[in-house]
Amino acid sequence: MAFLKTQERTKERFSLLLLDLEEYYFEQHTAYHVPSSFKKDQRTRGSFKVCSRSIIFEPDDLAEPILKIPLRDCQKIEFVEEGKNPFNDPRPPAVSVSCEQVIYIKESNVLAPYRNERGSKQLTFHLEVWSKTEDVVQTLLQLHRASRLEKLGDQTAMIAANLQSRLARASFDKNYFQQVTERPHMECAVEMVTPLVSNPGHVCITDENLYFQPLNGYPVSRRAACGSSLSNISGSYNFSWQEHVIQIKLHSVRRIYKRRHGLRPLGLEVFCTENDFCSDIYLKFYSTTDRDDIYFYMASFLENHVTEHTADGYMLQWQRGHLSNYQYLLHLNNLADRSCNDLSQYPVFPWVIADYTSTQLDTTSAATFRDLSKPVGALNRERLEQLLARYQGMPEPRFMYGSHYSSPGYVLFYLVRVAPEHMLCLQNGRFDHADRMFNSIAETWKNCLEGATDFKELIPEFYGSDCSFLKNKLSLDLGRRQNGRLVGDVVLPPWASDPSDFLQKHKAALESQYVSEHLHEWIDLVFGYKQKGDEARAAHNVFHPLTYEGSIDCDSIGDPDERIGMLTQILEFGQTPTQLFTSPHPQRITPCVPNITRSPSVNSPGGELSPASQNEDSSFEDLTEESRKLAWANMGTLSRISSHKIHKETVTGIAVTQDGAAVFSTSQDSTLKMFSRELKDFQRSMSFSNMALSSCLMLADGKTVACSSWDNNVYFYSVPYGRRQDTLMGHDDAVSEIRWFDDRLFTASWDSTVKVWQCASDGSSSHKRSEFQLLAELEHDAGVNTISLNPAGTLLVSGCKDGAVSIWDTSTHKVLQQIRCHTGTVHHTAFSPDSRHILSVAADSCMKVIDVQTGMMISHVKAEEEQRCFYWDGNSVLCGGQSGDLLLWDLLSSTVTKRIPAHSGAVTAMWMNDLCTTVITGGEDRQMILWKLQS
Repeated sequence: MAFLKTQERTKERFSLLLLDLEEYYFEQHTAYHVPSSFKKDQRTRGSFKVCSRSIIFEPDDLAEPILKIPLRDCQKIEFVEEGKNPFNDPRPPAVSVSCEQVIYIKESNVLAPYRNERGSKQLTFHLEVWSKTEDVVQTLLQLHRASRLEKLGDQTAMIAANLQSRLARASFDKNYFQQVTERPHMECAVEMVTPLVSNPGHVCITDENLYFQPLNGYPVSRRAACGSSLSNISGSYNFSWQEHVIQIKLHSVRRIYKRRHGLRPLGLEVFCTENDFCSDIYLKFYSTTDRDDIYFYMASFLENHVTEHTADGYMLQWQRGHLSNYQYLLHLNNLADRSCNDLSQYPVFPWVIADYTSTQLDTTSAATFRDLSKPVGALNRERLEQLLARYQGMPEPRFMYGSHYSSPGYVLFYLVRVAPEHMLCLQNGRFDHADRMFNSIAETWKNCLEGATDFKELIPEFYGSDCSFLKNKLSLDLGRRQNGRLVGDVVLPPWASDPSDFLQKHKAALESQYVSEHLHEWIDLVFGYKQKGDEARAAHNVFHPLTYEGSIDCDSIGDPDERIGMLTQILEFGQTPTQLFTSPHPQRITPCVPNITRSPSVNSPGGELSPASQNEDSSFEDLTEESRKLAWANMGTLSRISSHKIHKETVTGIAVTQDGAAVFSTSQDSTLKMFSRELKDFQRSMSFSNMALSSCLMLADGKTVACSSWDNNVYFYSVPYGRRQDTLMGHDDAVSEIRWFDDRLFTASWDSTVKVWQCASDGSSSHKRSEFQLLAELEHDAGVNTISLNPAGTLLVSGCKDGAVSIWDTSTHKVLQQIRCHTGTVHHTAFSPDSRHILSVAADSCMKVIDVQTGMMISHVKAEEEQRCFYWDGNSVLCGGQSGDLLLWDLLSSTVTKRIPAHSGAVTAMWMNDLCTTVITGGEDRQMILWKLQS
């Protein structure tokens, strides 16, 4: 836990957490504190710190307490000239402070609640550098005047003016550049944000590095960095910490996020890792323009090194099992403006376990788990009814819950044992009452179920590997409970033997089958479509209006006091994450028992697979699947074997015989041509009509090629006899594409229908019109341009000229999903090998992945050019582009990993063998190109 490094007893006891909230540390001077009962040998040497709302004196002697003097409690601050000091030595000038309160911190160097001593006091400090004394007094007098103003808004404005004046007089020291050849791009004033603290300074970005230099010279060290975050920082750092400057190498940056800070678009957070939720720096800018300039410069610099991360992209990775539940939740938190540097927007995680009383944790029982489809406030029916009764009688704007599930107080409630200074900072130098502390996990869960105002969720630390926050390693005096027990380590449930065991089992529960199957329901509540509006009301998920993004524009509030008060209320109350999804989140794909595919060649007489044939078939399928995976992993090695111009117009379809010896192709020149791979020349040419042929396929018998035509017909060509065998006339407009499965033919047409035909001969070499029986006519709203079947033949997907994609059940012939996902003609669609997703490409240059079960679009890639045809394995896509190139896409990162020059016109047809090692493409350039993977 990062906090541990800041809580150990060290010589450097001062921390920015000793300041009040939203207070700034301006400057420090070596000085001597002289007590009122002056004796020369009692002078205490230390550091005199000027802050925007207080004076802090940190003695060098660790036994002496740190003194904090709030400026609002000062009666007089004056410059004491030579001869007026209570001593006569060579250090005459002094700062004299008359005050009504002194706060004593870390007495005897022990971290404990602060001691406030009230009553008139006279404190005298003289600076080691005499010449600065009068300037320091003038600064203190200005700040003192600000602190004594009646209106909070006026105080804030006067302090802000002082800060901006200091920032304007200073600039980034370019002597800190790592290389003399570095070229600076931009410099501006910012604040480095850490939990409860903002430290002003200057940011400078060059062609190699991002730098931050604090205005006050407060040491920026590894120790200071570790203390700035509520997360677990492990491993090596991806940046350099100098004494007074933070340096981050641009090539090490992996993620950058724009942030809301104080409800305004001023934040920028930089990560040098992919999966940690602790960032490397969080900056708050004074203008959105400056923030955006830095952001876009970094984004343009990194565009060739890192990818833009989206909620849809992460969802796809999570669905496929490439991200754990924990990692996915961290990424969603990041995208939803949650940061470990902002306690009002700290990452939020769900309670997943509901059993904290059993001696054994049974993760195979649903009763062990919390209902993830409901917010915490709705888990207890009796309490919910009371809340709803109050809600119904409440004037607008109504809300069900008066407190939020995540707030600064709740975060520090959990982390007080490793972040005591943060708790003392938040609560004016005090810990909470002992009985209200985080004493027991079971008690906390019980209170979340039954408490009238307690609806809090958890934080990432509950699913991490560092259990420090559950133990009182610092031996803090956190008080004594009413039952007489001292507050010590957190009491664990009976099923956990120790804190490490608890975290291990708790994280295992998060990754369990039950949670994986239901986590999308909780995501709907916190990040998704049930966060706001009617769906939120129906799900009993309505919080105070001020917690929602955009509910109020603080800048539009004219009264400064009212504006500051409203902002403070919002930040302390907690904020709802930015909404990431506006439609139901798809369920995760969880492992299931594989289905046995029926095959006539391995069926036993009884129609069931024999044990021996099952094993053989399984072994063969496993080997084939591994071969496919290996092929797709090496798809970037695809090399051209030969190219042949055998048509007079655009190639529209490609089919290959089972032995791979002959390649058939159709074209807009109205011909079907047969090409011999062995002879490397075309052998036959057949013309069925004077209109274009649109597609072709090889039937199961391996002896018949079916071709679709713009003349509304489907033609059957006999390979052994070398002639047209028959014609199926079934549409009122051009037939755009055909598909075959078992004994059924599927024909798509621009007449807005897909027709399903039954063939009585089941793939024999004789196909007469009388043998085709029309089973169904699937109606569409526009012309159907492409169709595809899933591997099992149970689902059909169609893409239309109006951009719509429809999913059909081939047994009931009913539409399951209809998604209007494109703004142009859909060129091609195909199922993933597991039938769970559909990929479509269209004239709008978009590639879209659709979840079959929910119909939700889970990935959207805007390409630089139209993609006309493709093959894919569920993650990678080999596309034929409008430019004529073959493009290898990685859908998880939405990037082109390889561009392979191919045709001189658009790629319009593609075929791939079953092992994914051979590819044939056809294009507008009338060429057919054969490709092979390099071993």
